[in-house]
Amino acid sequence: MTTMMEGFLPFEHEPYFNFRDEATVQAQRAAFQQVREQYVGRTFPLIVNGQPAQGSGTFEVRNPADTREVVWQFQNATPEQLQQAVQAAQRAFEDWRFSDPFQRASIFKRAAELLRARRLELNAVMTLENGKNWPEADGEVAESVDHFEVFAREALRWAQGKPVYPMPDEHVTTVYEPLGVVACISPWNFPSAIPLGMALGAIAAGNTVIWKPARETPLSSYLMVELLFEAGLPRGVIQFLTGTDDVLGDPLVDHPGVRMIAFTGSKEIGCRIYERAAKVQPGQRWLKRVMAEMGGKDPTVVCADGDLDAAAQGIVQAAFGYAGQKCSACSRVIVEESVHDALLEKVTALARQLKVGLPEDNADLGPVIHTGSAQRIMGFVERGQQSARLVLGGEVPDMGERQGGYVAPTIFADVPPSDPLFQEEIFGPVLAFTKARDWQHAIELANDSEYGLTAAFYSRDPRKIEEARRRIHVGNLYINRKCTGALSGTHAFGGYGMSGTNAKVGGPDYLFWFLQTKTIAQRY
Repeated sequence: MTTMMEGFLPFEHEPYFNFRDEATVQAQRAAFQQVREQYVGRTFPLIVNGQPAQGSGTFEVRNPADTREVVWQFQNATPEQLQQAVQAAQRAFEDWRFSDPFQRASIFKRAAELLRARRLELNAVMTLENGKNWPEADGEVAESVDHFEVFAREALRWAQGKPVYPMPDEHVTTVYEPLGVVACISPWNFPSAIPLGMALGAIAAGNTVIWKPARETPLSSYLMVELLFEAGLPRGVIQFLTGTDDVLGDPLVDHPGVRMIAFTGSKEIGCRIYERAAKVQPGQRWLKRVMAEMGGKDPTVVCADGDLDAAAQGIVQAAFGYAGQKCSACSRVIVEESVHDALLEKVTALARQLKVGLPEDNADLGPVIHTGSAQRIMGFVERGQQSARLVLGGEVPDMGERQGGYVAPTIFADVPPSDPLFQEEIFGPVLAFTKARDWQHAIELANDSEYGLTAAFYSRDPRKIEEARRRIHVGNLYINRKCTGALSGTHAFGGYGMSGTNAKVGGPDYLFWFLQTKTIAQRY
């Protein structure tokens, strides 16, 4: 397998588009026009047993920037189609499990090339589905290219097995084998990179996949699936199902033919999946494996000796990028008292410059995904004013005739550690400032959370940095940089505590979650 890897160029992350370049701007605008002409108004199918299929009816996907606009429609799968999809995935597994790892890697490499040629198109689709502005959408699509490249290499690396201590009269090997059918259940906020990462992990290991995207963002997923088929993936390896929770929620998790569930989403749903998957269903011949990533309440700690300008820039980017709708978003700033006011002033000044508007026009801040989400976020804002000091925002911007969940960038100061603003995941553009007595106290406050996904720590002192590296209890710790923007293959992503199972997508151990270990001893 090592000789196979020698044919690959050294891995490099996919560069982002420069949207300050006028030619790139015009190309992106043309892509929006292309997407509107090619996709808007269409109805897309399920994919069951390699074939397009109609469901029991359809549902509308609306543009969150103006919910009056229906952009496309997708199918509601039936219980019978769920059963057919699982059976088709089981049949496909019997062939795919024995496929050559180099074949899997070659398909992924081809898919990376196909996606590179269509990045602007996929950017536009994502913006119309989930309200990301151009750089946010482009960052995700570039990450999807990286996933293809990373998992191509990981497929070959894990196929080599692991060495063991030798025996004098036996030949002993440790090899890794796939599990079976993996249900990939993904959220709306990263509709290509998250489901693609989970699905590629499963497929690279030799499993087959039930791909269930979020109802809000199915086209970003559907196009990735079709792109994989175009690259040469056998069509039975992925079953693509959209629809309602009563068909694709508990019944998918409970199905005795599903060997593993890979989930990204809320803590509430993740815990429900974890609990239900523990029950052995009639006819089930294994204990189901569950991989879950369930959110965060991510702190940025700023020490008195830290670079306040760099910290302010990183905080604003991490707190308000994509309206704070990232599990890795900075939602708490914990800062030493002596520099608290200076940092708060810098962050507020930068946040005040952010323009709320249409993502399609590349506004700094677009809507949150639903008007219901906006109402929930504003509930936090209204209650927060009773216990903390509102510094910026706190209102719903006037968007004229447009209908959508717009929330202004909002900053609170003097937030008590017991306050919901400090403890609960808000998933919106709301930032809480809390004072710490000193840097050690700041670390204690950073750890005062049931979550443990990402954190940022700003200091110039090597001793403080070393202490932070040891004591801050998160899966991804960033020193002197923002707490968002993990890159596949470099920043293996996954958290501690109620942030999930710490599977670390894009990292060197990720495929282990999709494999089982076999020891083979042959006597001479």
